[in-house]
Amino acid sequence: MMLRATRFLVAAAALAAAMILSACGNSDPLAATGSCEGDGLTVGSANFPESETVANVYAEVLRANGFKVDTRLNIGSREAYIPALRQCAISVIPEYNGNLLQYLDKGATATSSADIDTALSKALGSDLAIGTPAPGQDSDAVVVTKATAERWNLRTIADLAAHSAEVKFGAPAEFQERAGGLPGLKKNYNLDIAANNFVPIADGGGPATVRALVDGQVTAANVFTTSPAIAQNNLVVLEDPKHNFPAQNVVPLFNAAKKSDKSLAALNAVSAKLTTDELIKLNEAVSGSSKTEPKAAAAAWVAAQGLNKPTG
Repeated sequence: MMLRATRFLVAAAALAAAMILSACGNSDPLAATGSCEGDGLTVGSANFPESETVANVYAEVLRANGFKVDTRLNIGSREAYIPALRQCAISVIPEYNGNLLQYLDKGATATSSADIDTALSKALGSDLAIGTPAPGQDSDAVVVTKATAERWNLRTIADLAAHSAEVKFGAPAEFQERAGGLPGLKKNYNLDIAANNFVPIADGGGPATVRALVDGQVTAANVFTTSPAIAQNNLVVLEDPKHNFPAQNVVPLFNAAKKSDKSLAALNAVSAKLTTDELIKLNEAVSGSSKTEPKAAAAAWVAAQGLNKPTG
């Protein structure tokens, strides 16, 4: 998720032109201040499939709990949706605790889920509020093939360190310099990748990275934990016990005025069910071979989890 943050670093001028909003008349959420009054809720999403799918999950569950719900999806980056949230143009949006903390507090150094959540409680201010973070994360990971994991008896990133000289590592070029990239892996795990063993791949852990890993062009790669390709290719995510990569637990982020005990209980019930495995399943439904629409995938998941009826 560290490198996925680059998808949010879009210039403000480009954001205004590129915003594609759905529901509620496809209006720009920054065009007018919304109302913080009343019981109705507007669920927003960022502009990538996982966010849109989880936002639809939130909307389905809130409706099942008696709320009048609208959606404004594919808003764009945090530079767009956080101001929209602050002014009640949207009421709640799925977020990732680690990146949210870094957005709100540029000097934040917390990496574990517990430390991030503690720091977030101070960084949110009076106009934002969060629910309970889900156990599910979409974060950076060091990934290897099952054959490599079995050959070297790998469970954690530290286990890979003994084979540093043999490891060809695939990741975006920035991974060479980022604190949580090669420098962090060396500092935290003594995984020392020589410059000539680093293979820059510019698709952010996507198909080209996975293909290079599966074909043996690289030994290990930076892939995001909820990528459907992990299960599809029987890949192994190495554990990160020292939290080299900041935690990125999915968490509902509210405008504080729109958070109620009832809405909080409903979305906390979602968080309780939203493991990383379940995020992967949702992503597979939307981005895999079936190409299910996010709204339909969300509705099916909510029903399967028994969340299509009032909480409690």
